[in-house]
Parts: sequence; C-alpha cells; structure tokens
Amino acid sequence: MMKRVMLGAALGASVLFGIAQAKAEEAAICYNCPPQWADWGSQLKAIQQTLHITVPPDNKNSGQAIAALIAEKANPVADVTYLGGIAADPAKDAGVLMPYKPKNWDKIPADLKDPNGYWFTIHSGTLGLFVNKAALGKRPVPKSWADLLKPEYKGMVGYLDPTSAAVGQLGVMAVNLALGGTYDNLDPAIKFFKELAKNDPIVPKQTSYARVISGEIPILFDYDFNAYRGQYVDKAPVEFVIPKEGSLTFPYVMGLVNKAPHEANGKKVLDFVLSDQSQAMWGNAYLRPVFADKLSAEAKSKFLPDSEYARAKAVDLKKLAASQKAIVERYGAEVH
Repeated sequence: MMKRVMLGAALGASVLFGIAQAKAEEAAICYNCPPQWADWGSQLKAIQQTLHITVPPDNKNSGQAIAALIAEKANPVADVTYLGGIAADPAKDAGVLMPYKPKNWDKIPADLKDPNGYWFTIHSGTLGLFVNKAALGKRPVPKSWADLLKPEYKGMVGYLDPTSAAVGQLGVMAVNLALGGTYDNLDPAIKFFKELAKNDPIVPKQTSYARVISGEIPILFDYDFNAYRGQYVDKAPVEFVIPKEGSLTFPYVMGLVNKAPHEANGKKVLDFVLSDQSQAMWGNAYLRPVFADKLSAEAKSKFLPDSEYARAKAVDLKKLAASQKAIVERYGAEVH
C-alpha cells in the first residue's frame, strides 16, 4: 500500500511538473511592453489568442530594460525586448541581443534595422505635445516649445526623465534641433530645460498616459499615437500638437535577447509583430507601422494633416545614439 501511495505521489508530481513545464514553454517574457503604451495591451492579447503564448505585461522603460538585461546577462530572464530606437545599438553593443531576422525582414527599410538582425523597427511615432484641454482651464493650447516657458503653464508641463527614458532623451533632442542645435551641440536644449525647470515641470520615469487623461499632467511631451488614442478611443478632451519650431519622428524596435530562455517562443513573437495582422493593429492604434501600407485610410484620417507633419523630421538614429551619453550627463548635471 505504501509503495502504491509513493508511486502515485511520484506520478502526480511528474504530471504536475510536466504541466508546469508545458506552461513555461508557452510563455515568452518581453521587457518594456507596457499595456498602456502604444496599445501593447491589445498586442499581448492577440499574441495569446493567435500564438497561444502568454507574454506578461512589463512596465520598464528602455533604459531600465537594458539595465535589467545587462544585470541578468549570465542568466537571462527575458526573451525579447522593445526599445526606443536610441537604445537599439547600445543594447547590441552591450551583448544582450542576438541576431534574428524574422519573417518579412526583407521588407523593412535598411535604415530601420540592424543589417545583421540584432534589432528591427516595428513602428514609429512623432513627438509633440499631448494636451488635456480641460485641465488647462482658460489657458490656450500651447503651440510651440517656447510657449511652455510662459508662467501661465507653471506646474502643468510634463516630460519623461531623460536620464533613462528614450522618449525623454528624444524630447531633449527634438527641442535642441528645433531651437537651432545639432546632434553634437546640445546647448539650446540645455538652456531650454533649465528655463523650464523654473516652471516646476513634472518629470515621471514611466509612461504617464493615464495622468494626462485624468488631467493630473495637463501637457506632456509624448507621441501622436497616445494623444490620438486619448482623443478617439478614450474620448478625452485632448489633442496633439506638433510645435511650430519643429519636432522628430522616432522608430521603436524589437530584438531577441541573447541566450533567451524561451528562444523559440521569442522568435514567434518577433515574427508576429511584423505580420500583416500585427502591423494593421499598430496602425489602428495610431502608430505608423514599419510597413506603411498597413496604415488604413480610416486610421490615417484621424492624424493631423500631412502639412503639420512636414515639421517633424526623421531622427538620425546613429547620431542620436552617439549623443545619448551627453544628453544623460548634461541633463543630469545641469538641469536635474
């Protein structure tokens, strides 16, 4: 009897172990896939429904994702990561990514992917001002970077921390180039942010979509896709502004983590984000999919006119990445 009990227990444990192992094999870990950002919530659901792979949401930003990947280099936890384009080459250079060319790789423009497959663009957004008009009260909607320095917007302007968030670093460069700086000369941006510091800005480290929708942050340096989502999906009193001095359009990329614990599932996820289904979903979430033909006419009709977007230039990823250290150091030393 005791032997039968022990055998039954052993078999039961074996079955439970097998189930747990199977569940583990049906998972993929993505760093920096926040459900409230860029409609990742819908993408994670679609991955589950289409691939039967569970990808838990993750609220890291690009800098935090790379820091975690480096810290875990000897024993990786993540399988794939999503990063602002400025972080693509630094992640590759840190040895935390490995090459993988997913399905539809050949269709990606050459300047939007690493030639050896370490990273590739899935979509892009244009940086501007995400404004909650109701939270402004009787103040006018700002139309320029310069407007944000006015005393009437004191305590109302937010931007993500440039010492770690890719969108924060892009904000520094967007302002810098718009005000006459270059990728090598950050003086205009540093001067601007020092002036803005006198206006009590709000500087979160994480995605702050909900804080704009609620009116807690009336004006946020953010992407068009978040503003359009607020306007058309959440029906909030918000609008998107491309500052009159100009701005930048920025790609977001993904890559396979070096020595990924669920490598096969990670590859399936990367194949999926370039599939027709996923690319159309990004477009319907008001991002510009890397395959432009997947942006439907209906979705594009919700964007500002092309004449407004003419003020937003494509960022030079190589030059921006080369400026990243200086952005972080100078902002930290002179503004923070």
